[in-house]
Amino acid sequence: MRTKTFVLFPSLGVGHLNPMVEMAKHLRRRGLAVVVAVIDPPDNDATSADATARLAAANPSITFRLLPAPPSPDAGAHPARRALDALRLANPVLREFLRSLPDAADALLLDAFCVDALDVAAELAIPAYFFFPSGASALAALLHLPYYYPDVPSFREMGMALVRLPGMPPLRAVDMVTTVQDKESDATKVRLYQFKRMAEAKGVLVNSFDRLEPKALNALAAGVCVPDKPTPRVYCIGPLVDAAAGKNGERHPCLAWLDAQPRQSVVFLCFGSKGAFPAAQLKDIARGLESSGHRFLWAVRSPPEEQSTSPEPDLERLLPAGFLERTKHRGMVVKNWAPQAEVVRHEAAGAFVTHCGWNSTLEAIMSALPMICWPLYAEQAMNRVLMVEEMKVAVALDGGEVGGALVAVAAEEVEAKVRLVMETEEGRKLRERVVETRDMALDAINGGGSSEIAFDEFMRDLEKMNSLENGGGRSC
Repeated sequence: MRTKTFVLFPSLGVGHLNPMVEMAKHLRRRGLAVVVAVIDPPDNDATSADATARLAAANPSITFRLLPAPPSPDAGAHPARRALDALRLANPVLREFLRSLPDAADALLLDAFCVDALDVAAELAIPAYFFFPSGASALAALLHLPYYYPDVPSFREMGMALVRLPGMPPLRAVDMVTTVQDKESDATKVRLYQFKRMAEAKGVLVNSFDRLEPKALNALAAGVCVPDKPTPRVYCIGPLVDAAAGKNGERHPCLAWLDAQPRQSVVFLCFGSKGAFPAAQLKDIARGLESSGHRFLWAVRSPPEEQSTSPEPDLERLLPAGFLERTKHRGMVVKNWAPQAEVVRHEAAGAFVTHCGWNSTLEAIMSALPMICWPLYAEQAMNRVLMVEEMKVAVALDGGEVGGALVAVAAEEVEAKVRLVMETEEGRKLRERVVETRDMALDAINGGGSSEIAFDEFMRDLEKMNSLENGGGRSC
């Protein structure tokens, strides 16, 4: 029997490529052939090309192909518009690539923003599915947004008013995705177009598990998110997290430092690839950590306004005078990057101050690590609501906000939330709930678990679809 071939098509940028590679690893573990087709327009940043090369070298069983494509026609447009245009203009290149494959692709797995590739899949009679690397709650809310938003003001005008969307607990309008805050903006129009077209897919694979988000899955199954057409079938196949980190290559020095710390004693602060703070905020974080008295590991980037001229942060200048010396026996500050997947799994990790990216959330859950929420952009403020109010695996920091993003958190607040998680009865109960959630996640991905069953159902549904389409003939 011929091995099935999946073509994975991520959107532009490292943040979209990494989750798709985790999906590719999952398919390879099932013995399936995988090709990751990466669009490479001439105006693409060098970081993405470097990441593709690095991931290809680290995953030799996965085929990577860079597909040259025209640049976006409007270099001055919002990044969401530029990405949509670049991906749409790449359709002819994708079409020819799919036609050139020795064995026809059995399925095309699309990034949530690659909606115009649906047209190529339809033309070539290849079943198209979306891989949604965020949670089912975000999927339910975003699928419904094109139907909800026309009848209400812009979210930025609604401010603290509560928004009620299928599958989500009530959340403040400012907590909605940052790119849809102004309903008249070009970015919002792009996102609404993408969310509406997602419903045209054969199904959506979601990086979550059924017991983590039952309310959202019930809403999706009931069809209330997409009221004018059948909702694509949703398959919760997660958590998919980087389980292979650290098996090859040198260990980061911070891991040796963690080896010497007591169990569950270290507060880890890491804010993703875009998590940079002004110098004044860095000083407040430092003061809060020092006052808390707890051990810490902190990844620090240069302030946003300095990143082009000083990509490596000057810690002595950015942090309070004498901070590094005073805390050297119980804290470690690393520049720019820390091996997050390995740190959160380390037995010395006791709490995680996070930007609430979904991948980071799942990594922490799989490590039974309680979280302190500091959302910065994208759907992270939505995730914070879920993590604190519904999943109950985190506590929220309070501070000054722009939209739902925290932009000013006092040193006293940093100290208070660190102490809450690390010292109090409330923190102990939080840790117990995260352990329970971790155990549910392990149940889901173990043999006979819900995520394994969902993936098997996906493969059976795909087999039926391919049988029907092969009966009618394929054009590739």
